[in-house]
Amino acid sequence: MGNIVAIVGRPNVGKSTFFNRLIQKREAIVDAVSGVTRDRHYGKTDWNGREFSLIDTGGYVVGSDDIFEAEIDKQVELAIDEADAIIFMVDVETGVTGMDEDVARLLRKVKKPVFLVVNKVDNGKRAEDAVEFYALGLGDYYTVASINGSGTGELLDALVEALPEKEERIEEELPRFAVVGRPNAGKSSFINALIGEDRYIVTDIAGTTRDAIDTKYNRFGFEFNLVDTAGIRRKSKVKEDLEFYSVMRSVRAIEHADVCLLVLDANRGFDGQVQNIFWLAERNRKGIVVLVNKWDLVEKDHKSMKDYEKVIRKQMEPFTDVPIVFISALTKQRIYKAIETAVEVYKNRSKKIKTSELNDVLLPIIEHYPPPAYKGKFVKIKYIMQLPTPQPQFVFFCNLPQYVKDPYKRFLENKLRDNFGFNGVPISVYMRKK
Repeated sequence: MGNIVAIVGRPNVGKSTFFNRLIQKREAIVDAVSGVTRDRHYGKTDWNGREFSLIDTGGYVVGSDDIFEAEIDKQVELAIDEADAIIFMVDVETGVTGMDEDVARLLRKVKKPVFLVVNKVDNGKRAEDAVEFYALGLGDYYTVASINGSGTGELLDALVEALPEKEERIEEELPRFAVVGRPNAGKSSFINALIGEDRYIVTDIAGTTRDAIDTKYNRFGFEFNLVDTAGIRRKSKVKEDLEFYSVMRSVRAIEHADVCLLVLDANRGFDGQVQNIFWLAERNRKGIVVLVNKWDLVEKDHKSMKDYEKVIRKQMEPFTDVPIVFISALTKQRIYKAIETAVEVYKNRSKKIKTSELNDVLLPIIEHYPPPAYKGKFVKIKYIMQLPTPQPQFVFFCNLPQYVKDPYKRFLENKLRDNFGFNGVPISVYMRKK
């Protein structure tokens, strides 16, 4: 089970730089203007073999400084609710500010591990200045310079040490299907339509579902757990807050699911937040089925479903081998088709292919289209096997693995898809030296 670590702190203390350092991608836009971090700030990282999810709460605040005050309190409360550990970042250049004191006040009551991290400490003088942060009443602190990464090792050692070991779930392993999507796309209505009872109160206000709820579902001989992540506790009327909640909740649900049913509103399309959730599921290597809901309300001509599908696939590139089902939770159109599709994707995800079959099918194809020569050297792929992991991962053994580039790996992935059927499932392809 993944642990969640949240990074909190006022704007401009360097949360995003630190976050980017840990997940080693320039995923966020870092800029010196307050509140420019607009990206969904979620990434996976691991340290000493412990994997955890990192959430930077910075990107969810819009507005002026006085709004910030209230917003930061909300973010901190949110992090306290949802995360397993909290990194509270402050900035040695500005010293202790009123806003830092507010955050510290909230964090002092918390039973979870809290790490006070003083950023921008890149020389001895600044290390001395950091002493004033004892005044926050959170005990010892860690000094880092997130711009060059000094000090992060010690902090991470302590952090993974403090993360609770998640007890493995031993209950009967039913497949878990998570219903995800942005607020108001019709997740609860879809679940109501399936279960045939109004377990959830559905209204038109975004964010009325209380919490992620599991429902054991058994129909037509399929048995599985249905997880509804609409799960936004209605803490306040603030839009950003809701967005942040829906992302936090989706993170949890996606990490624990086998297949994600991504519900989107046909009238809004495959927009930014939907794409974020899609890539979140893809990065976590989960099965995915896209459900275009409210299809009954769309003006259609004879080819609009095909056109609509084309547009979505374009936005999914390069991972386009995903089933798209057009549904209406209201009229129950194709909702059982959605479940059947999810079951197929589940089976695809746990599919194991015999080594002999892999080699018989793929080696001739590879011989026909070998990897391009690199610096006059020829790559020879000699042997292929599937790893014994919960999701499909394949190893291609060859003489010069470092010369096989992404386009060719994608070619191999597509051949695996064409020949063995992994619709809806992300595949990992690795090159290893024999």
